[in-house]
Amino acid sequence: MSTDTAVEREETSELERARRAFRAELLDAGLLVDTSVAGLYGRSGLFEDIVDGIDAVVRAAGPGASAARFRFPPVFPRTSFERTDYIASFPNLTGAINTFTGTNAEHAQLLAARADGESWDKWLEPADTMLVSAACHPAYPMFTGVLPDGGALLDVYGYCFRHEPAFDPARMQAFRMHEFVQIGTADQAATHRDSWIERGLEVLSDLWLDATPVVANDPFFGRVGRMLAANQREENLKTELTVRLYGDLDEGTAVVSCNCHQDHFGVTFDIATADGGVAHSACVGFGMERIALAMLRTHGIDPSRWPSAVKSRMSL
Repeated sequence: MSTDTAVEREETSELERARRAFRAELLDAGLLVDTSVAGLYGRSGLFEDIVDGIDAVVRAAGPGASAARFRFPPVFPRTSFERTDYIASFPNLTGAINTFTGTNAEHAQLLAARADGESWDKWLEPADTMLVSAACHPAYPMFTGVLPDGGALLDVYGYCFRHEPAFDPARMQAFRMHEFVQIGTADQAATHRDSWIERGLEVLSDLWLDATPVVANDPFFGRVGRMLAANQREENLKTELTVRLYGDLDEGTAVVSCNCHQDHFGVTFDIATADGGVAHSACVGFGMERIALAMLRTHGIDPSRWPSAVKSRMSL
């Protein structure tokens, strides 16, 4: 074994221990509620108070009444999901909903298999709904057609699902994103994304979090995905604001993501600008649970002992 490999494995092991220790601390404090599935948690009332306080700071920095506010359920139509093309880029993160549509006889077969401890999934069929992967995805079908002058500015908040089972509490399978989305011309989208890098840093600074902007890429799947990721980085389409939850053990955890989609959703959902061009879009997404975890990691596991200026800002 080379020295570099040995060091890398030791660093990885130390990072994993730090993640598991933080998870245990959160569970022992009752802030998160464990389940039998890795990365899936319940939240205590205190944890929700922290999230609400963070969201108050996010909303104060947001566009306010100038944005149309939408709240969608965590599931949306399969037809809309397919048009996002998410299944092509992130099949491993996708969550599909299946249900039983069979006869009484088939139900009896399902129950017999279940009683014998066998798999009963084969009796389920795909439903017409999918789990939402990004909070803004359900919004785009609303804008098929021609946008008004000035485009559309949206405030979207909701639960998302990504199949990433892990013991790192910052990598949850179900989590919330508060997004501000601009749909319009290419210049409008780029300006929206760029402006939110600085504004996002200001939000995190208001929470006394030390964040760093990092040019990043989405975790595209497969060989083609590696090319997409390289293009995304080369064109500087994604910037993450990261906070080091585990010191120097890793490069930091993304808590805010500023993304320029170019004309992807404009093409797939047939959205045109007022002058007849294909619409572009951009969004900034605040990861509510991740910011809450960054607060707990930075200021301590007991919010009552956080700096008074931070608690005042969050109305805690």
